[in-house]
Amino acid sequence: MDVPRLEDLGDLSGRRVLVRCDFNVPLSEGAITDDLRIRAALPTLRYLLDAGAEVTACSHLGRPRGAPDPAFAMDPVRDRLAELAPGVSLLENLRFDPGETANDSAFTERLVQDQDAYVNDAFGASHRAHASVVGPPRHLPSAAGRLLAREVEVLGGIRESPKRPFVGIMGGAKVSDKLGVVKALLDVVDELLIGGGMCFTFLAARGASVGASLLEEAMVEAWQSGSDVVLMQRRSRHGESLPKRLSAHLFYRLLNRTSRTNIPVDTGDFRLMSRRAVDALMSLGERNRYMKGLFAWIGMPTTVLPYDRAPRAAGVSKWDYPGLIGLALEGLTSFSTSPLRWATGVGLLAASMGALFGLWIVVKATLLGDVTNGYPSLVAIITFLGGIQLLSIGIVGEYVGKTYVETKQRPIYLTEDVMESVQAGARPNTLNPEPYRHASSN
Repeated sequence: MDVPRLEDLGDLSGRRVLVRCDFNVPLSEGAITDDLRIRAALPTLRYLLDAGAEVTACSHLGRPRGAPDPAFAMDPVRDRLAELAPGVSLLENLRFDPGETANDSAFTERLVQDQDAYVNDAFGASHRAHASVVGPPRHLPSAAGRLLAREVEVLGGIRESPKRPFVGIMGGAKVSDKLGVVKALLDVVDELLIGGGMCFTFLAARGASVGASLLEEAMVEAWQSGSDVVLMQRRSRHGESLPKRLSAHLFYRLLNRTSRTNIPVDTGDFRLMSRRAVDALMSLGERNRYMKGLFAWIGMPTTVLPYDRAPRAAGVSKWDYPGLIGLALEGLTSFSTSPLRWATGVGLLAASMGALFGLWIVVKATLLGDVTNGYPSLVAIITFLGGIQLLSIGIVGEYVGKTYVETKQRPIYLTEDVMESVQAGARPNTLNPEPYRHASSN
């Protein structure tokens, strides 16, 4: 992946440049405990200053929830930045304004007002569709800072042609907004090491004590309370077009109306699962798997937690409409034979209409003496025969559907345990419960 570099901005002498930095440094009692993120931005800031630009930096700090909070004021960062890069001005915490996280266009316009160019050097925030990240490139000539360009270069290299063995190390505080990255890395790395605050969610899920450490408590608490499957449900679908949101709503509605399995709507691809839930899924023999449906089909205790998915910051989705239609058909055909029954119903209705129309023609001719010639009788015959054909297809489809269900080899029940009766205790046990011992009843 190639990105515009600082040199692509041309002559910067006398120009005003807005730089999005990641100055989200750790604080203790109002003092910075580690200024690494500030020092990491210095190559970009010094290049711009040396080029004669008037530099304004901006960043978020902490999670002030869209309102001014003295605990997250940029004063400590501003003082340290003045020591390291004199001449660079720093705006107040971007997240003091709710327009930042909401990607509000009005906030973006205020941010880029009187600026001539924009530089993004906040690699740690570039996965978010926030106003200061995705908004300015729509209004100003833009480029990647030294830190961002280097990160993109390194990540592109290790994704396309990594040296083996390839071990990934990942950190951060929250799990829920990084599970997509975890999933992508698992397809590339030989081993993935998770540290920082993220690791405590995984450790807690395995029963380890994490004390007062950071973790995704909601997911772990739901799992510890007895849920075998804990999944995240999109509370909103920001960044998606109205037709796409509407079609997704209609798909889930249709699927749950036609299927005997109640499938949670708008669920993400990440979830926390118990070992017995995984064992139950692994016991299924089918190859074409609509996984969102199978997670629900196993029938184990499930908790659904809402979350807000941010709009896509860059790129395009691989799920175009043909792909989404194919996925919808996969879901419908995997968990319902209703389309075949619809053919039966339509055929029966058409045949009945044709028969009634033909009967009306006969009655009209015999009792009323009004002989109907030509097309009406032909229409009655065609409608009747077409209905019979659809009815036949539907009936044959019922048998095909039953065969299709049988080929999936889904067990009728998933047993949690096997207990012998007292009377059978003396007889040899020929039942092998091991394949399903950890699964629950469906």
